[in-house]
Amino acid sequence: MFTGIITAIGEVTALEPRGGDVRLTINTGYLSLGDVGLGDSIACNGACLTAVELTGEGFVADVSIETLSLTTIGGWSVGTCVNLEKAMLASDRFGGHIVSGHVDGLGKVTAFHEDARSWRLRIRAPRELAKYIAQKGSITVDGTSLTVNNVDGAEFELNIIPQTLTHTVIGKYKIGTEVHLEIDLVARYLERLLLGDKAAD
Repeated sequence: MFTGIITAIGEVTALEPRGGDVRLTINTGYLSLGDVGLGDSIACNGACLTAVELTGEGFVADVSIETLSLTTIGGWSVGTCVNLEKAMLASDRFGGHIVSGHVDGLGKVTAFHEDARSWRLRIRAPRELAKYIAQKGSITVDGTSLTVNNVDGAEFELNIIPQTLTHTVIGKYKIGTEVHLEIDLVARYLERLLLGDKAAD
């Protein structure tokens, strides 16, 4: 489980194809891995990956065909920068919102411009996810916990403060950039509960 509070920007240093899937190596920069062991989870642009090797400068993860098909990871290359967050501890502050590290779909940046000292970001979500996105609700974009300012059909707007712009990969976005989206966990379960007995049909 994660909170959507990005603690470092990492960099892809190797991608090795292995029998249809990929072994990924990431340099974690100033993010300490002293409390990370083999098998622990690290969110990379919001996608939960398992550390299968620790390199001293980062970690190695195996990325399955399923994950490659649902994320942008297949398009990453050496030098790609990614948001990083270690799995939360029970004693951690809960500064963002409940994030599972499961990518629900890919959004696309449709507008990104300055708005006073902040930036206004507009993203188009897949049609099937639009119903879960609510004004003033929470959404995770490339692993970053953000508040939805406005919703217009399948598109939604976010306000990006300078701290978020400079400490996440959002500062590298351009119109057309594809991003990982994870909808609010509460909305997902609420829909299932509203089905009642029909959920078992």
